[in-house]
Amino acid sequence: MKSVFRLLTICVVLAGLTFASLHDRTSWKVKIDKALADATMSSPTSRVRVLIRTRHGAAATVQARVNALGTGHTFSTLSPDLFSADLMVAKLRTIASSHDVVRVSLDALVRSSDTKFLSANVLLGTEGLLAQRPDGTYVRAVPYTGKDIGVALIDSGLTPNGELNDVTLYDFTQGGKKVGPYDDYGHGTHVSGLIGSGGDMSKSQYAGLAPECKYIALKVLDRNGNGYTSDVIAAINFAVANRSQLRIDVINLSLGHPIYEPAASDPLVQAVERAVGAGIAVVVSAGNFGGDVTTHVPGYAGITSPGNAPDAITVGAVDTQQTNDRGDDQIPWYSSRGPTWYDAFQKPDVVAPGSHMVSDASVKSTLYAAYPGGLFFVGDKPFLRLSGTSMSAGVVTGIVATMLHANRVNHPHAPLTPNAVKAILQYSAIPLSDYDVLTQGAGAVNAAGAIALAAAIDPQAPVGSSWLTTAVDPWTAIGGQTLMWGQRLIWGDRVIWGNQMLTNDPAFGLRVIWGNRVIWGNRVIWGNSTVWDGNQVVWGDRVIWGNALIGESLGQRVIWGDRVIWGDVSADRVVWGNLQGLNVSPTTVSWGNVERANLDLTPAAMLGKSSK
Repeated sequence: MKSVFRLLTICVVLAGLTFASLHDRTSWKVKIDKALADATMSSPTSRVRVLIRTRHGAAATVQARVNALGTGHTFSTLSPDLFSADLMVAKLRTIASSHDVVRVSLDALVRSSDTKFLSANVLLGTEGLLAQRPDGTYVRAVPYTGKDIGVALIDSGLTPNGELNDVTLYDFTQGGKKVGPYDDYGHGTHVSGLIGSGGDMSKSQYAGLAPECKYIALKVLDRNGNGYTSDVIAAINFAVANRSQLRIDVINLSLGHPIYEPAASDPLVQAVERAVGAGIAVVVSAGNFGGDVTTHVPGYAGITSPGNAPDAITVGAVDTQQTNDRGDDQIPWYSSRGPTWYDAFQKPDVVAPGSHMVSDASVKSTLYAAYPGGLFFVGDKPFLRLSGTSMSAGVVTGIVATMLHANRVNHPHAPLTPNAVKAILQYSAIPLSDYDVLTQGAGAVNAAGAIALAAAIDPQAPVGSSWLTTAVDPWTAIGGQTLMWGQRLIWGDRVIWGNQMLTNDPAFGLRVIWGNRVIWGNRVIWGNSTVWDGNQVVWGDRVIWGNALIGESLGQRVIWGDRVIWGDVSADRVVWGNLQGLNVSPTTVSWGNVERANLDLTPAAMLGKSSK
């Protein structure tokens, strides 16, 4: 108890010093994110890629200033007031000190959110989309297929293979030029198969959710699954600017990087928010940092950017245990949990199947060559088995495409807004028992229920009136069981229960921001005061703050458990919950792709050798 009091005292003193130092709002240090603050401690001659946001109209002046330094140069202009650049660390202070510069952020490497491990796929069955014929065979249970819905796949590319043919590709690793479809890493092809594979090559065993959608592939990841934030932002901006011409309805982002700054200043988050404001639903993977890689002990606050975007549909993973029975579903250890760093947003929004997913393979890709143990064949047709929230995001994107098709067929004059899509997914979700909302959000997605509700909703109904054109029962038959929907939404500073979703609400309109306050039942997550007493205690009755709430960066110490101690014992320390009774040992976590989790995929070089 004395240690807790001592830490509180230190925090109070340091907080006072911090407020004094922040009194001078022109200080260059307040303009850089956590990652760059760490970079200033390294060799002054090392280099770093950054994103520079300027005052309106000042970008050209700042770009000229960067180029005039002689030790830096600028890359692409991402918006009138945002551009990327390469600088010596020693020059960060010079640039950030400029009155014309508003913010300098790391142009972080983004990575795909897959973990690569194996087994079979029961995707359509567990989503209630298969009906059994009298002869025992199965057929798709709904008439909606995502026909003509445009999916912008921002990933490693897409290789057409007979099932994924309606593909246009723009390569942002080469400046955004239009090229023939290809995928040299293999991740994008796998995700796209979950979204909309026709299933012909697998004899319908591994069909996607929206088999008649069309793909606009925006390649931002290289052959190793890495890419720059600036390329992702450029791809998102391209999707928004060309939405009408290319008929883009939904964006899939199965990638991310650590959260280095609040959502309000994160350039990647702001790009996502602009896309949603333009009417595009954006589906994002939550990240694969839900627990200790070795022990699988759960940890909280592992959401990656842009999964912290308030208006994104952020998706965690479910392990279906390869059955259609929802009763045995579990949240896998790797699925990132909320809250988000800095803002304490409630994420993920929903969870979806993500473990042991069989989908299309790109035969000339890195994944195909490096991990033959992950290959799966139907006859002579190759497929790849992967796990991760990347796969979960792909599943939800396929559901969203099918929802939009269902709504467009029945109500062609006005589309569902992204907020309405998100609300439908949450309302129809089926909660998992024994998991808190920071782990599962509103629950596991229910494709059959979400599609039925989307088909019944008339977006043109007057605000305040019922917008259902047909009755929809709030339950779905899956795996021989009738399962009730959760019928709950996390929305700003209130929770919507019961039949309130059945009325057209102003909150479902465009450009309505999902707030930063969350009420779930009668417990509140609010600012820097947190109280929780759900079925599983996540936090204690207090939050101890240092002089700043910081994000994770490579090498910082993490203690995993029901609560998280994140960072070192210093002014930057953040402690969620009560220090007493943790009884867990410190470990380290590396931000990056959680590759070969549990060594379930063996690299080609290891075949024939034993591994532990």
